[in-house]
Amino acid sequence: MGGIFGTISKKSCVTDVFYGTDYNSHLGTRRGGLAMYSKEKGFVRSIHNLENSYFRSKFEPTLDRFEGSTAGIGVISDTDAQPLVINSHLGRFAICTVAKIVNIEELTKQLLEKNMHFAELSQSATNPTELIALLLIQGKTFKEGIENVYRMVKGSCSFLILTDSCIYAARDKFGRTPIIIGKNEFGYVVASESSSFTNLGYNIVRDLGPHEAIRVSKDGITPIIA
Repeated sequence: MGGIFGTISKKSCVTDVFYGTDYNSHLGTRRGGLAMYSKEKGFVRSIHNLENSYFRSKFEPTLDRFEGSTAGIGVISDTDAQPLVINSHLGRFAICTVAKIVNIEELTKQLLEKNMHFAELSQSATNPTELIALLLIQGKTFKEGIENVYRMVKGSCSFLILTDSCIYAARDKFGRTPIIIGKNEFGYVVASESSSFTNLGYNIVRDLGPHEAIRVSKDGITPIIA
């Protein structure tokens, strides 16, 4: 299991990403991670082991690292360390996933045969989030990359992609893992659950449909894949 949370805003969103991700703590007990973006600092990432401590106690003392960020994603995971920050022909981006990839060994073999490599390991096995990132960057655009993920992955995979201008949100093609969209006067949120929305000042807009992907900026939502 796992939970993801992302927001993009016209003002600092550090508190929203921190508390919104913490609301997903019941969905995983092993790893927690945040990645945020600001024009001044670029991408800043932090990952902690949660097996012997709580999310808040691990991340709260270092929140000043993210000061000034206006977009960010967070994840609670029972499997791999994430989010990952990738530099590619699509530009630099951060990615987090909630995934159960049935054919992960087959996909790993295919990518290695294409001379691609894996820098991250999850319990000495392929890191599912890195696998999704490698499938994603095979597209010429983020839309093509997301379509490639949908085409190649057997099982379930929902994910968030943070760029320097937006967040892409993609729900798995069978709708097994939810993504809910919320809105306030400053921007938007996309998350596995809406339990945090009221306390953070967001109103529910709608659920993302199965096999649907959107581009979210501080000014609005653009459909990518219906």
